[in-house]
Amino acid sequence: MTYHYHDESIVKSLPEDTVFVFGSNMAGTHAGGAAKTAHQHFGAVKGVGRGWAGQSFAIPTMNEHLQQMPLSQIQHYVDDFKIYTKHHPKTKYFLTSVGCGVAGYKVEEIAPMFKGISHNVIFPASFRPFVEKALPKLTQRFLQAVFTDQVIFAAQADEVIDALDLSENEKSAAKIILNTQIYPTDSNGRDRIFEIEDILYALKDKGFAWQNDAEGAKLFGSVILALLELYGINEMDFADVWLGKREIAPPKSASRARK
Repeated sequence: MTYHYHDESIVKSLPEDTVFVFGSNMAGTHAGGAAKTAHQHFGAVKGVGRGWAGQSFAIPTMNEHLQQMPLSQIQHYVDDFKIYTKHHPKTKYFLTSVGCGVAGYKVEEIAPMFKGISHNVIFPASFRPFVEKALPKLTQRFLQAVFTDQVIFAAQADEVIDALDLSENEKSAAKIILNTQIYPTDSNGRDRIFEIEDILYALKDKGFAWQNDAEGAKLFGSVILALLELYGINEMDFADVWLGKREIAPPKSASRARK
């Protein structure tokens, strides 16, 4: 099944027929991340932590005490949202990465909950491998095909990736990590520069040919950070694959993640 995706850039306006969907807490504080955006720009109402308000729709991922909800409870609210989208087919829904910010869940834990939803839902790009195509195994060949100047700095990166000698799943994963907003901030507006600098420092003697200029190196680091978060691995895992010491299987789906 093929869905539509957005690049996870921060938005402040959408067409009138499109609803902004965000992760919330039951207290409806809307104090940060996509919830704050929903309150400031899309009519989310303070004190309303569930359902439709203005041009927004809240999916609870935290309780009224601002504590993380269990995945089973979040699934209940996602199922309610699925029914809502089915009954309102003329409306489009701009889905953010609910539960993956303040609530603390990983994309691979949340994204599969939305499988089978109506086609009027526009997914964040990071959800793609978990609702559509499986992530590939990480191999030295894959990393060394993607992490080159020609790919990282390409004006039309997706077109360059399509020309690479990679499987369709590998091309899909490459597009996801290159299109994930990380530097200088991520899609939740968080500054990631310290994480990127840590990655660059950890990998500087691991056989990686960094860009000479600082901004170029940071861009490389941001793409690596996107890959690490997508697969749930660390810098040393990346280095092992880069050097051909081992390969890494894709992460398990949410159905086998923490309960």
